[in-house]
Amino acid sequence: MGPEIAMPFPVCLIENREGKNLVINQEATQILYDITQPVVVVAIVGKYRTGKSYLMNKLAGKRNGFALGSTVESKTKGIWMWCVPHPSKPGHTLVLLDTEGLGDVEKGDSRNDAWIFCLAVLLSSTLVYNSVGTIDQDSVEKLHYVTELTERIKVKSSPKGEDEDDSAEFKRIFPSFIWCVRDFILKLELDGKPINEDEYLQNALKLKKGLNKNVMDYNLPRECIHHFFHSHKCFVFETPAPPSNLHRVEELPESQLCRNFVKQAEIFCEYVYVNSQTKTLAGGHTVTGRMLGNLTVTYVDSIRSGSVPCMENAVLALAQIENTAAIHEALSKYEDLMRQLAKSFPTESQEHFLNLQMECEKEAVRVFMDRSFKDDKREYQAQLMRDLNQKFGEFSLYNEEASARKCGALIQELSATLEQRLTHGDFCKPGGHKHLLEEKQKLVDAYNRTPGKGIKALVVLQEFLMEKTKMEAAILQADQSLTEREREIEESRIQREAAEQKMEIEKENNIRLEKLREEQAIGFEQQALMLKEKLEQDRSKILKENEWMMEERMKEKVAMEKDGFHHKAEVREEQVQTLKIQNAETSSSSWIADSICLLADAAAIFLPDVYGKAAVLASNLLKKVL
Repeated sequence: MGPEIAMPFPVCLIENREGKNLVINQEATQILYDITQPVVVVAIVGKYRTGKSYLMNKLAGKRNGFALGSTVESKTKGIWMWCVPHPSKPGHTLVLLDTEGLGDVEKGDSRNDAWIFCLAVLLSSTLVYNSVGTIDQDSVEKLHYVTELTERIKVKSSPKGEDEDDSAEFKRIFPSFIWCVRDFILKLELDGKPINEDEYLQNALKLKKGLNKNVMDYNLPRECIHHFFHSHKCFVFETPAPPSNLHRVEELPESQLCRNFVKQAEIFCEYVYVNSQTKTLAGGHTVTGRMLGNLTVTYVDSIRSGSVPCMENAVLALAQIENTAAIHEALSKYEDLMRQLAKSFPTESQEHFLNLQMECEKEAVRVFMDRSFKDDKREYQAQLMRDLNQKFGEFSLYNEEASARKCGALIQELSATLEQRLTHGDFCKPGGHKHLLEEKQKLVDAYNRTPGKGIKALVVLQEFLMEKTKMEAAILQADQSLTEREREIEESRIQREAAEQKMEIEKENNIRLEKLREEQAIGFEQQALMLKEKLEQDRSKILKENEWMMEERMKEKVAMEKDGFHHKAEVREEQVQTLKIQNAETSSSSWIADSICLLADAAAIFLPDVYGKAAVLASNLLKKVL
């Protein structure tokens, strides 16, 4: 979304109709589809009428926008969206999602509350939970939706075992977590010592020892918060205004709001701007607005169908959309660049044409690489390879035709006098054959001196000379100045030249075809090298993500051991060892080599004429990789 596109106010992204059906707003998704920038997505959830919308309006840099719901009727039904330029990340869009109040008695049916919460988690890179008063058992219990995430979200489409819990992967792809406590009136103290807001949160989320039901119920939401979200931050806010003015907070100038509240809101916004990360998928793939729009549709469609949203399936569906679009964009780029070059066709030589098109192909593949992701079987790159090869053939033919037209016009111009003299019978007299040869040689010399004829220059000339063979033979026979022996010698020469001309044409065509095959092989190597570069970048992201996950699990392990939860600490250690195995597999040379081999297999299907060379090039490239 460029600076010329702006959202003056929020729109409903997902409507919760009568608390029963979730409906996508096409206008809102179209706004997302138009955003090609990476997005930072901040969603806020919490009990209705707790001031969520005020914070979201502050993040948008506005006093009004999201409905505050200050009257008895709560305003937000579903999830509302506001996209604004990110204030501190140039080239990024800040997407704000304001959810309907959880536990709204007006809805009558609260079954969708959990789905609204899940969607906020799935779509955001930062999740803000808003509550009132203090972080006590009651406020934690109101966050029971977090304990239902394992039932309402799947990471993998088919876990290894029916009872396998894939929630260990939640932290990899879930948002960061911020708890905002509104109307906070307590002192931040613990055992008589001052503490900060984060220490207050961590103390409130500490687990209790024991195995009875009460302890397990107490621990479950706290453990989920620790286990699922990869960072935990807390902000406390004083009451913004006297009770008599709370219903019109959005109308009051900041000078009439509590000074500490305004300062706390500013600190909150600055933290979110600086620390909220770009939305990413597993593997570190950056999410753009259009990708977020497609994810939203996929998740809501899954919920509406009665299924549990599966992240893996959603990402695969998104990859199909993005990779197909990446092919289209790459081909469009190639065609645009080649059409510009075609204005100056024909090229002087085939080498010149091949060099130019290679640069165009490289740019096209770069466009594909920039947008494509999770093309694990290389099927989309293989499709691109086939389509580029087809387009290459079309422009190659166009270059040849341009050359043939230009050469044909030149031959016609240079041979006009010759044709006229042939028509008038000027050479049908003694010595005429000799004069014909002289005129023909002048034509050939003039033709060869003319630049810019293109790659069909020799073929067109040879074809013209072959066309004149019968005419030359007739004039030779009619030339009375020649002896029988001289005629025989000339006839032999004419036949020999005709055969040589035919061979020259075949040779030229064979050379051209061989160069085309070589170009395809070089193009394959170029694509393989670009794939290697992309895979190395992907591998770096995966390794970095896994390293971060190991650090998080080790921190959890240490905390569990310190608090005496040794069994839970052992589970964390097992998770760390699993991550180490994943990193070892990803670091192996075969991780990249296998993908390049898949690309070579695609060359066997789409470029059969050059498969042998492609296989050799792949082998040589693998040696470099290994």
